[in-house]
Amino acid sequence: MGSAGVPVVVGLDNGGTSNNATVLTVDGRFLVDGLLEIPSEVRAGPDAAIEALARALDGALAQTGVPRELVRAVGLDTPGPASATGVISSRGSTNFSQPAWRGFDVRGALERRLGLPVIYHNDGNAAALYAHHVYFGAEAMNRSSVSAIVGTGLGGGVVEGGRVIAGAAGMAGELGHVHIPLTGLLGPEQPEPTCACGFTGDVESVASLTGIERNLLPYWLTRYPDHPLAAEPVARAAKLVRGYGERGDALARDLFTQQAMALGRLFTVAANFTDPHAYFVGGGVVEAAPEFRDWFLATVREHTVLRKEQAAVATFALVPERDMAGARGVAIAALEALRAVPEPSPLVA
Repeated sequence: MGSAGVPVVVGLDNGGTSNNATVLTVDGRFLVDGLLEIPSEVRAGPDAAIEALARALDGALAQTGVPRELVRAVGLDTPGPASATGVISSRGSTNFSQPAWRGFDVRGALERRLGLPVIYHNDGNAAALYAHHVYFGAEAMNRSSVSAIVGTGLGGGVVEGGRVIAGAAGMAGELGHVHIPLTGLLGPEQPEPTCACGFTGDVESVASLTGIERNLLPYWLTRYPDHPLAAEPVARAAKLVRGYGERGDALARDLFTQQAMALGRLFTVAANFTDPHAYFVGGGVVEAAPEFRDWFLATVREHTVLRKEQAAVATFALVPERDMAGARGVAIAALEALRAVPEPSPLVA
């Protein structure tokens, strides 16, 4: 439960189907241990979705016993593509498919609805920020990291000095669309992988659930034609393949080796571009049985080419508590924004 009289910030993680909320005290304690989810209503359009976010905030305060007047700011994350200030792409997106979402200022609309400052990040950046702060703790503001989060696509984030690098148009850290060398990555006669964004040979075309379905599994089933997954529709087979990987299945390990190699090549680019202290991997691929998870992370590390000086100081780790990372990441961002603004002096009567 909340501490009496201690101000808080609220983190709201908006997704395609549900919102998750958390509460963080200004002295750095999370008051919510697990998921606090309600339907996000994004398919019903912006107005319904903003109301659902307001309900998520009220639900989190009710759960923790914190009065609303103690809320100083709100952090919000949504799936992309969106600008650095929370304007959904004019081309729309997978999650925000209704025409009314195109070019919609979700951050500004929530700020008006709540009457509180709202700080925005996309969901990949939010999870990256959480991983960074959990891993580095008190040293977080003096450290840098790069996170790659494998999901339907490939999300991620670049953190420097404890803060997310958003970029001029909010598109920094879109690591899924970084091109990687394919030489030595592809199997014999394997077609070059294509991404839904139109690129060929970007990281997401290999290291994502969409990449498995579009590119990897159709190829690997030609190498293992008698595999049980050959009898499944490809979309279902793509979701089942991780379970085979956990059991040491040869096809699945070949496929996930390619994903790990792709992430290693991405991190090799990052090593030469930002030279971070830590490389984080998150998403479904590492929310798996410990042996598989450890094997996958070790394979990513094996294919990340670092100079001797870099290898001496760099670490590889997992994004913790992925399902809560978004809400917690934007709560941390809201708290950092609050700390950057001096408290107004109380009025003297």
